[in-house]
Amino acid sequence: MEIRNLYQPFELELLKIDNYESREHKNTFFEMVFVLEGEGIQMINNHKLPYTNNKLFLIFPQDTHGFEVSTTTSFFFLRFNDSYLKTQPKEWVQKLELIFNNYNHLPGCILKNVPDKALIRALVEALIREKDNQQFQQQEVVKQLINTIIIIASRNILLSPPMISDKSKAEYSVQLLSYIHQNIYDPNQLKSERIAKQFNVSPNYISEFFKIHIGESLQDYIMAYKIKLIETRLRYTDMQINEIVYELGFSDSSHLNRLFKKYKGVSPSEFKKEFIEK
Repeated sequence: MEIRNLYQPFELELLKIDNYESREHKNTFFEMVFVLEGEGIQMINNHKLPYTNNKLFLIFPQDTHGFEVSTTTSFFFLRFNDSYLKTQPKEWVQKLELIFNNYNHLPGCILKNVPDKALIRALVEALIREKDNQQFQQQEVVKQLINTIIIIASRNILLSPPMISDKSKAEYSVQLLSYIHQNIYDPNQLKSERIAKQFNVSPNYISEFFKIHIGESLQDYIMAYKIKLIETRLRYTDMQINEIVYELGFSDSSHLNRLFKKYKGVSPSEFKKEFIEK
C-alpha cells in the first residue's frame, strides 16, 4: 500500500485525466477533492460509489482511497496537514471539530446543501485563478478561500446524521445529538433541564430516550464527546491543558487529566507525546 506525504502546510493541484484507475493509497494529511467535470467511481475504505461533477469528497489521514475514472475528469485537490491547522484561531478549529468527530468516512459527496455546490465550485475556480496568476498578497487570499471551503464543508457535515449504529433510529435522535454537538462548549446548555426545554419534553424523558436509543446515558455521551475534542486539541493544536480546561468547562486540570486517563488509559501529555512520535 502506497503512503503519500505532504511536505508543506497546504497544497493545491488541478488534475485532468481520462481512462485512468488510481491505485488505492493512504495519506498522512487531510484531502478535499472537488470534481469539476467527469464521471467515475470513488473508492474509500472498501466502499465504492459513483461520482459526477460538482461533488466534494473529504479524505482523512490513513483512509484507504482512490478513483476509477470512466470519462475525462477534472479533479481539484486541496491538501492540508496538522501544521496548517495549528496556525488557525481557536474559533476556526472549533468548526473543524465537526469534521474530525462526526464524519462517517463513507463514500460520496459531503455537500448536503444543494446551493453550496455552486458556492464551492466558485471558490475552487477562484483558487485556481489565484494559483495561476501569482498576484499581490496571493497567499493571504488563498488561505481565506481554503478556510471558507473547510467551513462550508463542516456545516454540511453537520446536516448529515452522526454515526449511529442502528440506521432505523428516529430523526429525533439525530436532532438531539446535533444539539449536543453544537452546544458542547456551553455547559449550561447541556443540562438535562435545558435540553428538555429545547425539545419540549420532560427531563426524565430525555434521560430515558438517551439510554434506549443512544445506548448510554446523556452525561456519558457528553463526556465521551468531550474526550474526542480533547484528542483533537492535543493532536492538531498547540493549546495548553489549562486552556482546554477552561474551554470545555472542566473544574481544573487534575479533573481533566483524571477523566482523560480513565477513558484513554494515558494522561493528556502522554497521549500528545505518543502522537508526535508516530
